[in-house]
Amino acid sequence: MSSEQPALPINTALPARLSDWARAGWLRGVDHALACFLNEEGGEQDETVLLMAALTSQQVGQGNICLDLQQALSEPTRLWPELPDTGVAEAIDRPTDWLGKQEMETLTAVLTQSAVIACPAQQRDQGNEPLVLQGNRLYLRRYWQHEQDVAASIEARLETEETVAPDLKSQLDALFAGGAYQPDWQKVASALAVRSALTIITGGPGTGKTTTVVKLLGLLQARQLTADPERPLRIRLAAPTGKAAARLSESIGGAIDALPFDESVKLAVPREVRTLHRLLGSVRNSRFFRNDRHNPLHADVVVIDEASMIDLEMTAKLLDALRPETRLILLGDKDQLASVEAGAVLGDLCQGADAGDYSADTVDWVKSASGEEIGAFQARDQAPALRQHTVMLRHSHRFSADSGIGGLAAAVNAGDSERTLSLLGEGDDDVSLALLKDAEDSRIEKLSVAGYRPYLEQLKASRPDSNQEPDPDKATRDWARKVIHHFGQFQVLATVRQGMLGVSGLNERIAAVLRREGLIDKDRDWYEGRPVMVTRNDYELGLMNGDVGICLLTRLADDERPRLRVAFELPGGDIRLVLPSRLDSMESVFAMTVHKSQGSEFDRVLMVLPEVDNPVLTRELLYTGITRARHQATLAGTSEHLIRLAVARRISRRSGLRERLNA
Repeated sequence: MSSEQPALPINTALPARLSDWARAGWLRGVDHALACFLNEEGGEQDETVLLMAALTSQQVGQGNICLDLQQALSEPTRLWPELPDTGVAEAIDRPTDWLGKQEMETLTAVLTQSAVIACPAQQRDQGNEPLVLQGNRLYLRRYWQHEQDVAASIEARLETEETVAPDLKSQLDALFAGGAYQPDWQKVASALAVRSALTIITGGPGTGKTTTVVKLLGLLQARQLTADPERPLRIRLAAPTGKAAARLSESIGGAIDALPFDESVKLAVPREVRTLHRLLGSVRNSRFFRNDRHNPLHADVVVIDEASMIDLEMTAKLLDALRPETRLILLGDKDQLASVEAGAVLGDLCQGADAGDYSADTVDWVKSASGEEIGAFQARDQAPALRQHTVMLRHSHRFSADSGIGGLAAAVNAGDSERTLSLLGEGDDDVSLALLKDAEDSRIEKLSVAGYRPYLEQLKASRPDSNQEPDPDKATRDWARKVIHHFGQFQVLATVRQGMLGVSGLNERIAAVLRREGLIDKDRDWYEGRPVMVTRNDYELGLMNGDVGICLLTRLADDERPRLRVAFELPGGDIRLVLPSRLDSMESVFAMTVHKSQGSEFDRVLMVLPEVDNPVLTRELLYTGITRARHQATLAGTSEHLIRLAVARRISRRSGLRERLNA
């Protein structure tokens, strides 16, 4: 949370404590503004109501859907990653101190009586109160409504087809012949997906989520074309970011070609992957989309990859845009970082997926439909309905779980700091630890130069001669694509934004050393070889937040002389060349945050920890950063103690979605 002193409006009707908290950086400006609105427009005078409303808004800023009152009173320090020490007079109550003095019964009574808070349990909800109290959770109405809508839509998709088509098992056997593991969870996932309108497939890197969904789509399309050759299924593929969409596009081509179906089936499985915003049709300068319940998507099957990155609001918008009969398939790694916005929807939906928790009916159905035996994963007690639609892929085909990246990821996920440090210290080619003397240690520069030198050398070595090319525009775009792919082989990941070991400091340091090495010519802001990331959606240019491009000196057919342009690879492989002057929101990306790296993969990753402990250092952050690497992951930090702290710390996002779904 920012510790900057916000400029606050003078409002003598507001409690002084509220303004003190905002000035100290314990609340954001938007949290303070909500309290002002409730006071001025809603007529709310009670200090407790105004403070709790501001804290509810503050929790949304921390990624939570609601304020858990029970936790707020019993563990108030968990509401903040950290309380900034801003030198505020000791006489002022810190939020944690004030919360510690409150009693649950009294607090609930005050909130229940407020005219600005709806209480559905007491049939008191006019539909226009800005906040909603449900049980021990206090919501901003918009997020309460999103949670309600998501739960209702998911519940409506939990009906299942109990009969097994006679030819289903033979089709699944042909698709998944020669499976090395029992049970074959990819086969189980495909079987379960045939019988319902919702399937959730989760699993770590290399467990075959993409392979599974391509086979599943082939199976669904083959069955449809057998039933009605004139009407193939309308299938739509999407991912939260442009990078994730591009990676999925790259992955599915070969998998489609390998399907054991007729060419007509393969041609009816799409290869184009869109971003979610493009799929739903963003409406400029608004939170709305062209596709909603009044104008639903024309789709029979919708597949969303990297679903862990989707926040609650976007999930609600997606579900709102689907017809009741549209089949939805969500793919993602439940152990990755959740969205930077409020909500951890995939994590909520996949809670308990490790155990399976399948009902006896589901176990029998899977056995009949696929021949796979999943009785060991049958629920001992009640089997939640959502579990019958969720499959966890458990075997990585990319790397072994006993060594290297797979072993390190598994150790971090298990919270085993000793195993984590042991693997890092073994000197394995896959994983290593670079212990730094301090934040200025030059090993960071050395490792970065070694990682980025190949793409900069490739840039120079493969530059086309426009005077010699029959099609200079095509040659330029082919060259740009090659450079972009070489850049994507290595990436520095930072865990914080500020400081010498944060994104800003690392980008400056790496650019400086690359210039000293003669690999870039950094005399101005824009120079050849500069990698940049778009930081805000630009619908005019067709670029999305998170898209990465490389600045290149290009000469197209209409150019009198070479010009600097930034090359972006779009989903599908097309190259877009953009003049730097047209990029309003972007930043250098020699280093990016782990959050921004989600949906991407690199051959090698250098993950840099901050100099001192920071609440953002969590098990999920380490796991996500490590698993961005295909072949080699290096952690760089000033002490092993930081790694121990991170492995022990878990992200916990508050919501009521799990409870609503009885999951």
